Amino acid sequence: MSQTKSNNSSNNNSQLKTIANAILDKKGSGVVSIDISSIGSAICDHFVICNADSEPQVLAIADNIEEQMVKEWGRKISRIQGKENAFWIIMDYGDIVVHLFKSEYRRFYRLEELWADAEKTIYQDDKE
Repeated sequence: MSQTKSNNSSNNNSQLKTIANAILDKKGSGVVSIDISSIGSAICDHFVICNADSEPQVLAIADNIEEQMVKEWGRKISRIQGKENAFWIIMDYGDIVVHLFKSEYRRFYRLEELWADAEKTIYQDDKE
């Protein structure tokens, strides 16, 4: 049983990296994953949060995440909301939920502060 959990954790970490790289490829900012798996009432295991400065960039990031998750993991998105406005897109992969914000909305909602005690991983572009 613990082997399965370990494999799932490793698999999740690899998928989180795929998502983070897809975001960074499109110049997304403030890329962070939050491990909320220890919260009993959590709707998923991980949140990935990032922001971009324009609606077209937010949409490009969402499209790149979808493409890379299918390409690298064969995973199609379960649900997506917000593409019509592109100021906050939520992408649901079941165990991972991605929040793509236009920058001013991320500052307004401050989603990370809701899970201030959770373990966070910050992703940065290696080329910077």
